Amino acid sequence: MITIYDIAAKAGVSAMTVSRVINNTGRISEKTRKRVRKVMEELHYIPNMLARSLVSQKTHLLSLLITDITNPFYTTLARGAEDAAKKAGYRLLFANSDEDYAKEKDYIDMILTTRVDGVLLAPTGDHSLENLNQLRKHHIPFVVLDREIPGIDVDVVLGDSKAGARNLVEHLIRLGHRRIALVNGLQDVSTARLRYTGYEEAHRLSGLQLDESLIVHLGYRDFHDDSALDQLFQLEQPPTAIFAANNMLAVGVIQSLRARGFHVPGDISVVCFDDFGPAGAINPFLTVASQPAYQFGQLGMQLLIERLESENNYEFRKIMLPSQLIVRSSTLPLSP
Repeated sequence: MITIYDIAAKAGVSAMTVSRVINNTGRISEKTRKRVRKVMEELHYIPNMLARSLVSQKTHLLSLLITDITNPFYTTLARGAEDAAKKAGYRLLFANSDEDYAKEKDYIDMILTTRVDGVLLAPTGDHSLENLNQLRKHHIPFVVLDREIPGIDVDVVLGDSKAGARNLVEHLIRLGHRRIALVNGLQDVSTARLRYTGYEEAHRLSGLQLDESLIVHLGYRDFHDDSALDQLFQLEQPPTAIFAANNMLAVGVIQSLRARGFHVPGDISVVCFDDFGPAGAINPFLTVASQPAYQFGQLGMQLLIERLESENNYEFRKIMLPSQLIVRSSTLPLSP
């Protein structure tokens, strides 16, 4: 196995100089630094990260825990987080909870034994408070993405779910729709609560009576649950438009509508929260409230690294990112 002494001998420097190059410490000329790195590459030397972490008490290893890797929003978010981590000299471990609290807990337990320096996570819901308290108990810094958790102060990057939902529903109202269904997430998730609030606010500001029979609550991953549409289309006055609270629910809604012989938007208009990333650019169809997913990950990682590297115990910070209404071809004016 190649050691720093082998590197030192070939580069004509001391082992201490090699150590300083590896750890980026001490005053070393750029010429010497380049010579040592060139020898490291020639000998295919890989530093022993575990040994370094035992000395420095830092691994430069971070964890990103998201709720649904199949959702393009989180895929793009992960790219933003990874790019920011790499730029700052950190490596990233990925984990996916599938919106499952028990799975999230298992990953948190694993994180506690992995010697990561910090955690960036999108929690599964309000019950994630116990998992966050575990991280805090073990003095592992963390930043929360996308969803707020009542009962704990923490750095957080959020989207404006309420305003985005209101804009989507107001768009449908301007097109003449009055029977607008909401296929929402569960109410123990802050984004679902806020998107319901935006839906309700759009009705109230437009002078429309809210009809609770038009509201269905599903898990964000339960997009293949046809019972939602069964409930809506058994109504005496079925909806003329549907607001799906996230992009995966929108996919399920459109698949179910087509299976029933409905055409979107000819028979019914559909809007949703969150876009579909690069894949959506191939055949842009859905009217969406698009969030800057890459910036969620990038800013969240920057907050985490600042928390790790700063000696100041500054106050927790909250960043709210706006959504953008993008009108496409999944909505039409309601026919008289």
